[in-house]
Amino acid sequence: MADSPENGAFRCGYAALVGRPNVGKSTLLNALMGEKVSIVTPKPQTTRHRILGIDSRDGFQIVFVDTPGLHKSGGKAINRAMNRAAISSLADADVVILVVESLRWTDGDQHVLDLCNEGGAPLIAAVNKTDMVRPKEQLLPYLESLAKRARFEEIIPVSATRGTNVENLRTAVRNYLPEGPPYFPEAMRSDRDDRFRVGEVIREKLMLRLREEIPYGLAVDIERLEMSPRLLRVGAAIWVERPSQKGIVIGKGGAQLKACGQAARLELEERYHRKVHLDLWVRVRRKWSDSDRALQDLGMELP
Repeated sequence: MADSPENGAFRCGYAALVGRPNVGKSTLLNALMGEKVSIVTPKPQTTRHRILGIDSRDGFQIVFVDTPGLHKSGGKAINRAMNRAAISSLADADVVILVVESLRWTDGDQHVLDLCNEGGAPLIAAVNKTDMVRPKEQLLPYLESLAKRARFEEIIPVSATRGTNVENLRTAVRNYLPEGPPYFPEAMRSDRDDRFRVGEVIREKLMLRLREEIPYGLAVDIERLEMSPRLLRVGAAIWVERPSQKGIVIGKGGAQLKACGQAARLELEERYHRKVHLDLWVRVRRKWSDSDRALQDLGMELP
């Protein structure tokens, strides 16, 4: 356990992980939590919802908030909903962690930084993917240039995939938390229920296997979830927007859907420590990603 704050007072607050798409926010959350809370794929905008990782330790509780990647384009209703989820997390945060990619600074990063500067919360930069920097000497000039862009309380190089400096980041966040009692029970690790988690595991496996244009046009709706001591029964509908996408998701002779289902089943069995019976079917729901009604059905945040 980390040391308690020097004055002995308990600290608690929300720490929002924000950044442009694909900088590794979800991987960093999982590293901070020591377990898989958010799904991860190499594709941008994998995270669609605001997800809490609740880290309770001796003397403090950090409520990490994983957010969708912020982007300028309004686009479809789903893109606007994702942006709203991230921006509202910024507004509610006691500490903001700007996640950026080592040696890269884009217009998207500047857009997120501008939004961070609109609030008054302490701002920490987490410079991710340091394990990819070769030679390591290139990192120092990048850190120096980053320090000139904003008033960061701290700038911490990390590798979310390897866990490098993750503990230093946690300590930095703790130091800027306000004093106050915990918001959640000590045993609680996330705000998301089994229905959400199961749906996200299935969506992750689909995104990992399907070609580039398909993942953004699909969603997973859990229609049945029954859990007994020895068995988890799941029935899930996979939404696509066009009939042609349905055939791609199913694959020749059902091979693609079967492979995705098998990968999801294996992870769910490991997570829930029981057998999993998983039924998947694919439905065409035209323009679901631009429908407020459909997004509400999927539990996304709308105004």
